[in-house]
Amino acid sequence: MKVSGLPKGTEWIHAEFNERSYKPLSRNGGHGVIGYPVKGNAANLPANSTSLPGGAKVIKAARASGKYASRGYLPPCSGGRGNQYFADLKAVGKGGKVLGQARVELGRY
Repeated sequence: MKVSGLPKGTEWIHAEFNERSYKPLSRNGGHGVIGYPVKGNAANLPANSTSLPGGAKVIKAARASGKYASRGYLPPCSGGRGNQYFADLKAVGKGGKVLGQARVELGRY
């Protein structure tokens, strides 16, 4: 995902992954929060996989439990029911200050 127009002083993008269709994981990074280091006013955020490239790190693990528990990002897992997913992106500067934010619709899975 490419993000641009980042506020001056942005050091990280925190991507809070959420599932609109399942209330317990529908806000504040229910599917996990991944931090991506950035420089400048634009960044390419790599796809999530079993490892996080380029200095990305888990800020907060997914809140799912049981067989869906994850130590980090929990990918879409609706089993084909058409649930809706989105990410809240936060531009974070020194001291963890949020400098700006935007929502990105990720689709139905």
